[in-house]
Amino acid sequence: MRKMSSNRTSWQLVVRDYFLITVGALLTALALDLFLVPGKIAAGGVSGLATVFYHLFGFHVGVTMLVINVPLFIAGWRMIGRTFVVRTFYGAVMLSVLTDALAFLPALTSDSLLAALWGGILSGIGIGMTLKWGGSTGGTDLAALLLQRFFRISVGQTLLVIDFAIITFAGIVFGAELALYALITLFITTRVIDLVQEGMVYAKAAYIISDHAEEISQAVLDKMARGVTSFKATGMWTKTEREVLFIIVARSEIATLKQIVSRIDPRAFMVIHDAHEVLGEGFKGLQNPY
Repeated sequence: MRKMSSNRTSWQLVVRDYFLITVGALLTALALDLFLVPGKIAAGGVSGLATVFYHLFGFHVGVTMLVINVPLFIAGWRMIGRTFVVRTFYGAVMLSVLTDALAFLPALTSDSLLAALWGGILSGIGIGMTLKWGGSTGGTDLAALLLQRFFRISVGQTLLVIDFAIITFAGIVFGAELALYALITLFITTRVIDLVQEGMVYAKAAYIISDHAEEISQAVLDKMARGVTSFKATGMWTKTEREVLFIIVARSEIATLKQIVSRIDPRAFMVIHDAHEVLGEGFKGLQNPY
């Protein structure tokens, strides 16, 4: 019975993942049909190349994307994990089908800047969803992974080179101004993808090195009601063992934490950075701004 329940849960998760990948493909298709393709904004990737071919030769955007993607899937089948390739193939096929199926929709704006902004936001949400749930829309992402295996260069660098080449090609066809709008779309898309995958920054993580670690810990516990984790570290310059405090606080509590540390030990060394996801006792996750 326990095994049957586990299998049912596993299938439910798979169905959920494919449903959300489909929603992501739908949003990306809407970004193309409503904003990017009619606005001649080719913001890199296979969709950007397909946009150029659509305006040059009248090729269907969805079909063109699929034709470009198929050789990449064949090449990547044995080199990249089967689950990732299957989900990526599904995401790419859904994007191609939905893009051509929704091509009848009229453009929502003739303003290039609005098309670049909204196209970037919508496609960023869509691509981010497909990536978050274990898939992809194929294209240059898969090409970059394959090239990494052959040339030992990072995926990020490869994507940058490919996208820059496609945008340059689009600039030659459509003009420099639309290429600049495409760069805006590319920037927004990548930022939104990160936001969808990592979530909003609601919390901050602080590392504090001080000779008064016990006093700082007690003050944080008493005045902020926040947990404190302590661990030992060795300064490689002085070879001295020091105590390091690790604290997670809400974004709005950073000023209070700084005041406590500064009052107790003005010479304390403190590093503060974003914490995109915090789960556990006292925290309810990304939706809770603490």
